[in-house]
Amino acid sequence: MSLAVVHSRALDGLTAAPVSVEVHLANGLPSFTLVGLAETEVKESRERVRAALQNSGLAFPHNKRITVNLAPAELPKEGGRFDLPIALGLLAASEQIDAQQLERLECAGELSLGGELRPVRGALAMSLALRREGSSRRLLLPEASAAEAALVEGVPVHAARHLLDLVEALRPGSDSLLPRARALLPAQPITAAPDLRDIKGQAGAKRALEIAAAGGLSLLMVGPPGTGKSMLAQRLCGLLPPMNEDEALESAAVLSLAGQFQPERWRQRVMRNPHHSASAVALVGGGSPPRPGEISLAQHGVLFLDELPEFNRSALEALREPMETGRILISRAARQAEFPARFQLVAAMNPCPCGNHGSPLRACRCAPDQIARYQSRLSGPFLDRLDLLVEVPVQPPELLHSAADGEASAVVAERVARARLRALERQGCSNAALSAAQVDSHVALEPAAQAFLIKAAQRLSWSARSHHRVLRVARTVADLAGSASIEVQHLSEAIQYRRGLATP
Repeated sequence: MSLAVVHSRALDGLTAAPVSVEVHLANGLPSFTLVGLAETEVKESRERVRAALQNSGLAFPHNKRITVNLAPAELPKEGGRFDLPIALGLLAASEQIDAQQLERLECAGELSLGGELRPVRGALAMSLALRREGSSRRLLLPEASAAEAALVEGVPVHAARHLLDLVEALRPGSDSLLPRARALLPAQPITAAPDLRDIKGQAGAKRALEIAAAGGLSLLMVGPPGTGKSMLAQRLCGLLPPMNEDEALESAAVLSLAGQFQPERWRQRVMRNPHHSASAVALVGGGSPPRPGEISLAQHGVLFLDELPEFNRSALEALREPMETGRILISRAARQAEFPARFQLVAAMNPCPCGNHGSPLRACRCAPDQIARYQSRLSGPFLDRLDLLVEVPVQPPELLHSAADGEASAVVAERVARARLRALERQGCSNAALSAAQVDSHVALEPAAQAFLIKAAQRLSWSARSHHRVLRVARTVADLAGSASIEVQHLSEAIQYRRGLATP
């Protein structure tokens, strides 16, 4: 047989588009041609496949004209994931393995020069695509990638270490079976997250952190250096409830695209902490081909931006639409790629360039116009999209030594879990995900609270977005209190977190 077809998949954003690897052997001048909009990494597979077959003791058709077509041709292909399909196609076309068995398989893998299989990115995306399409094909991957793909239930996944293992199982008349892969779940207990009890004082900031965790709300902490802003942010993941199966798969699939999935952190929420020198592309994604950015890698987790005003303004402005929609659409002239971006933003900043504005221990050396310029690095529309703004004051030295331990993260996490359960039973989503129409349906205000809200909105000149965000925060405060309706005390606490930045 001079023609063989092997099924594989190419990564296109978070989707794994099907690709047919067609291998044809013909008489003529010996050559090895690879077509089908292949990137440089894919074209280099010719040399890897040639060396892998020879070093594995397999016959390479030197005297044939080899043509490999990656269809569909308009879909870009990148990476070394097509090494294995090309090698199997050559073996099937030269009748060294049974081509009929390849009809029931989809495979991907990079080959070493010795024939070993190396892991590839996006194994979870391939497995999710098979389940979504209801395909009856089995997935064949290198061992490390197969462990990721096996996390998706209902998709048969086979693992292999070396090309010779596959040849032995796929020879005509062979009784060998490909080994089934098992999900590589953590065998050790999950490492304990930092505890909220470690932070002395800061009752107001801890309360805001609890509200943010209960509602999935964004939070900005403002205070002088060393007041515990970063410590508070690092403890947010410990307050959030565990992810369900679908959320864990979505998070793991995005991390797998970037080659950053760690099986030992399965079902743990991710906290991403990019440096303030990160570009807009690093935050929201981009490049060619498009890759997920930090907001997508933080899917169902926490994105912590420390020293917020030091970030490039264009990078912060690029966060505005994903914060509202929960997704990012990267458009290029030739193609588009969509990535999920359902993250929880937590940010921290100093009140002024020197950081001591408002501190009782150190005098601020900044002029009023310096403070105004520093704070104006954050645009009004960006601040308008933040749910909570809390000041983190300096703690007196005597308080740091004499203050009793506060509540442990486990105690606060129980209250957060109960509040989230109330929200899910009432509206089917977290309070942060409420649309404007859902806010009107599910946020019930008592008459006194409604009158108080109208007066506050007029006095503080809120936008419609600010109005709805205050209602989401108040609904979360009421959920923590176990109240079915929003009362005046719930609303007044929510309004406290809607104050602007302190100016000189």
